[in-house]
Parts: sequence; C-alpha cells; structure tokens
Amino acid sequence: MTEAPMDDRPFGDAISPALSRDPRKRTLFGSDTYFLESVEQLGTLTADVDGFLHRHAALLLKPDAVVSRQLPTTVDWLARNGFRIVAAERTRLTRTVVRSLWYFQWNLATPERRRLADLFTDSCDSVVLIVRQDADGAEAPPSAPASVVLTERKGPTDPRARVPGQLRHETGRYSYLLNLVHTPDEPADVARELGIYFDSGLRRRVYTSALAGEDLSVRARELGERLHAEVPERDLTFEPAAERLERAVAEAEESLAPGAVRDELRQARLAARDREGHRRLLEAVWRARLPLDAWDMVIVGSHVLPMKRTGFAPVLGGVSVADWHHHQARPAVR
Repeated sequence: MTEAPMDDRPFGDAISPALSRDPRKRTLFGSDTYFLESVEQLGTLTADVDGFLHRHAALLLKPDAVVSRQLPTTVDWLARNGFRIVAAERTRLTRTVVRSLWYFQWNLATPERRRLADLFTDSCDSVVLIVRQDADGAEAPPSAPASVVLTERKGPTDPRARVPGQLRHETGRYSYLLNLVHTPDEPADVARELGIYFDSGLRRRVYTSALAGEDLSVRARELGERLHAEVPERDLTFEPAAERLERAVAEAEESLAPGAVRDELRQARLAARDREGHRRLLEAVWRARLPLDAWDMVIVGSHVLPMKRTGFAPVLGGVSVADWHHHQARPAVR
C-alpha cells in the first residue's frame, strides 16, 4: 500500500505582518475559523481592515469584575488613559467560549485552574468594550497598536507584579485567576476574539458602532448598572471566603451520616490553617460532592491550588510595546 502524496497547499490565508509580529500566530490564524469569519465580516464594512484593527482594542470584563463592581472603575481608567469606548455589548463566557478564547495559552493551565474557571466564568454575563486610542491621551507612539498598548497598561496576570497606574492594580489584586479583565494581545487577536464573543449579527453591530467612533462610555456604564442589578455583589478577598467555606463545611457535616466522608471533611476543616490545609479541604469538598458556594470555592482555590503547569511554553505568547516597535521597524511590515 502506497502512502498518499503530501498536499503542499497552504492551510489558510496569508495574514498581514501588520496584524501580528509572530509568524506562528499568522500561520495558525490563517486557518482559524473565528479569525476568518471576523475579518471577512469587517472587510464588508471597511476597506481598511488592518488600520481598524491597529487603531482599536478590546477589553473583556469577566464575572469577577461584575460581582466586585469594577466596571465603573474600568470606564474611568480608560478615559484617564486616553481610550475612548466606541462599542459595548454583553457576552457569555460558556465553557466552550473560555476554551476557544485561551486555546493557545491553556496548554499551561492546570486541571485545578480549569475546574475553578468553570465554576465562575458562566455565572453571569460579561461585558466587552471596544476602545479606540485617542491621540491626545496616548503616550505610546502611533506605530504601537491600541491592543498592544492597552494590554501592557492593563498589567500582568500575577498580582504581585502589578504596579500603581495599571488597570489590574486599580481594580483589585485578588489572585492569579481572579484578574477581572482580559485584553487581546495584538490586532489579529482583536479580530479573533470578537469572532468568539459574538455571532454574525451582534458582531456587525459592534463593528458598525466602532467605525462610527462615538463615545459610548455612558452605554458602558448603563450595561454595568443593569448587570449590577441582576447579580449580587461579592467580596473576592481570601480571608472572609475561607471563613465562609469552613462554616459551610461544618454545617454540611451535620447533615451527613457518620462515616469516612464525614470524617475526612471534619479532619480537613480542622486542618485548614494554611495553604496546604485549605487545599486538602477543597479536595475533600470535591470528593464529597458538596454543593457549596461556587465563589467561595473559586476565591479560596485560586489562592491555594496550582494554576500553571511548569516546564512548558504557551503556544502563543504575549507581546510588549517594545517588541512591536522592533517588529514595526522591519521593512516588510511598513
């Protein structure tokens, strides 16, 4: 039996270097349905697709931002940092959306991180803001895409590395997982993520609104107010959540029949005095399948469980403003 001949045709479109500095990303996105659908639709609305994606960024406010009431803080921060909100819509971070969104980064996610994320990302709607970098408020040279500038000013995932002035520093340094906001790294990521968040009809409305360019900060605040009316406020700090979790476990013990499960829960609860003790408590709760408060589980778990697999690199990494300026200086990108 002879092997079929290799097909030398490309897997997808050639992506412009103006949309990403990463050759691997340009190859992967050339055959990515989310990216292709989004860019194809944008091309029916403007002839300057690359320019639009260069000038605009997206910012996702996740359920942790909603319950901690940080939407107004974010809108204020954007205005102070020279970003005008030109579109604002709600979206839902289902299990599929979450895995699509971080498909090229979650090869580093631990099982515990994925399990905790599933407990809260679909708990309520999130908000997506499309912003445009206003020239008078932007410190970075115009050659840096708005997405790259916003991502850098947003601050890192690790709360210990955030500094005053960054968005994630202002909205609350809770934990690695509860970082409240997300931004796409580069222009190509902006298009792909809008392809994930929205179906064709809603995405057209988002693009049309962004092309109109009007300041929609009032609409963004209204979306936040509606969500706040629908979703109870939560304290995302560790100590109160750990205390609530321990009380809930103690109450659950009373309803369980004597035996190994009850004994394990009691022993784990009494030992929950440090990181390792709280980890054992969470694992005992999961084994017992207790239907405890999801937010308290997430808050405690995000502090004591491993979030990142070591020894691996993400399929696609981040990019800094300095990286982009170096990339932009290459003749092929101009």
